[in-house]
Amino acid sequence: MAVYAVIRRVFDIVVSLALIGLLLPVWVAAVIAIKLTSPGPLLFSQPRGGRGGVPFTAYKFRTMRADHVHDPTEVVPLGHKNITPLGRFLRRAKIDETPQLIHVLIGHMSIIGPRPTIMDQVVRYDAFERRRLEVRPGLTGLAQVNSNATMSWPERIKYDVYYVEHQGPRLDLLILAKTIAVLFLGEQRFSRRFEDSPYGAAARREQETEFKSQESGVGRAGEEQ
Repeated sequence: MAVYAVIRRVFDIVVSLALIGLLLPVWVAAVIAIKLTSPGPLLFSQPRGGRGGVPFTAYKFRTMRADHVHDPTEVVPLGHKNITPLGRFLRRAKIDETPQLIHVLIGHMSIIGPRPTIMDQVVRYDAFERRRLEVRPGLTGLAQVNSNATMSWPERIKYDVYYVEHQGPRLDLLILAKTIAVLFLGEQRFSRRFEDSPYGAAARREQETEFKSQESGVGRAGEEQ
């Protein structure tokens, strides 16, 4: 895992630098468009939970009306009434969150990992939910490519915890490939409950194997007595 962690960090630095360079013209165009179409700040900032629950201030292009009051428990679908027309395009094209590449470069985030959530949610996590904090939050991840904005947080967290337990080069490559598909085909096409996904089926098989192993261990212990 130590080698994997080093490779991941090198990958994050190289890819974030390359994408920042490529996206600079897009960022300039987004800034101008936001300024011309909607009063208010260009960026939306908010404290989010990083690895281990350590807070950092995450930035993204503002996509909602400046007077929108953010509710920590609210799920914001693409059709939300307070999302601006430009904001809807930025969200659909996944441009709104690209300034977070700077967080990847700094080390607050990774290219792949669970999305960073607000601190109000982080402090209420139970033991299972806190497992998603064992890795750096990411721009894309298993939950992002298998769900959409209308899916509940508990459902997304199941994907996040599965990723934490099974992270590795193969799963990372699958997530990157599916991210490209989502960008072109839309997230709705790939959205499914964790239990209905191949990952949910794999998790159930692992639980059954563990249960049988425990039963077998109990049986052997009884025989020895």
